Amino acid sequence: MDFASLIGIVSGIALIVSAIFLGGSPDVFLNIPGIMIVAGGTLAATLLTVPFKDVLNGFKAAYFVFSRDKTNASDMIDTMIELSKISHRHGLLKMTHIKTDSKVLKRACNLLAEAASEQVIRNTLQNEIDSLIARHFAVQDVFKKMAGYAPAFGMLGTLIGLIQMLSELDNPETIGPAMAVALLTTFYGSLLATMVFLPIAGKLRARTLSEVTNLEIIREGSISILTNDQWAHVYEQLSASLPENKRASIFPSGG
Repeated sequence: MDFASLIGIVSGIALIVSAIFLGGSPDVFLNIPGIMIVAGGTLAATLLTVPFKDVLNGFKAAYFVFSRDKTNASDMIDTMIELSKISHRHGLLKMTHIKTDSKVLKRACNLLAEAASEQVIRNTLQNEIDSLIARHFAVQDVFKKMAGYAPAFGMLGTLIGLIQMLSELDNPETIGPAMAVALLTTFYGSLLATMVFLPIAGKLRARTLSEVTNLEIIREGSISILTNDQWAHVYEQLSASLPENKRASIFPSGG
């Protein structure tokens, strides 16, 4: 569980709900037609813009916003250093016996065992990185587009409400309530964009950067292993991916 995401969504909703209750009756903030315009319109426009498969993948990916980030650059550097030690002790063919949950790392190990050239390894793993970025961008783009559409449909709902209000100007008592209802759709659109869609897109982007860093460590580490660098040299090359204050704490001991 990603507690930062959980705390963010809970505290944000709690503050907004508290402000609504403290300001008066919460019933005035509920308008079914306005919700239909904003939610339904946003979803419809998104489906018109991007393929249905990407929209479906986007909603599935929203789960990962609240799941714990399993990528860890420090652990991946440690893994590549261990692989470097194995290659020096037993040769590159030993790479085929490496057990790992990472398909990209397994592929890199197979390329090393096959004594592929540096250019082949670099190109192959770079293609993996580019493919991951493209897939993740498609998912992030779904929420970015929804964040753009939601306020627009909120404004559209407001215009509809204003038109209906102006048609009843002969009854001054209805102007105030009608104006409040008209503004509610703008509220719904802004709330969805700033509290839901944009934060989800931002968190997914952060996860993508974390995964890309891990894949870059695999790529550069594999090339270092291929060129028969010592494990200490491998560490020095890969440690640039870590913040300065974390490099010393994971410096390997022994050889």
